Amino acid sequence: MIDHENNNRGLTDTREALQVAKDASLDLVVVSQRKDAPVAKVLDYGKHQYQQKKRQRQSSKPTLKEVKLRPNVGDSDYGLRIKRALNWLDKGNLVKFQVRLRGREHQHRDRARELLERVIDDLGEAGKVQSFDKRSLIVQVAPA
Repeated sequence: MIDHENNNRGLTDTREALQVAKDASLDLVVVSQRKDAPVAKVLDYGKHQYQQKKRQRQSSKPTLKEVKLRPNVGDSDYGLRIKRALNWLDKGNLVKFQVRLRGREHQHRDRARELLERVIDDLGEAGKVQSFDKRSLIVQVAPA
């Protein structure tokens, strides 16, 4: 048994452990169920549940991965970026595609839009489009 001050009390009778928990006005919680002797801890059970849920939510948050492209990207480079994005989507991450324009490339914004539409078509079943901003040339894709 481990008391509320994290001191290991060793093997303790169940009634005695319950009395220690009652004296501290806390709960006796079985932390680990082992065959020879279960490990019990004196703690506030509501607080313990809250912290477990908080840890679970923290670990299950999807992360946002970003892919930056240029309007005249090569086929092999484009294929590599799509393959990497498919892997990220399979793992449950969000993927953001952004086309960066420089100088005279701004005159051909239609090519950049076509590139983003090609990205959406190539990702197909793996992800669904969450947002498509044609003005800033950004597509955000979530796992399907």
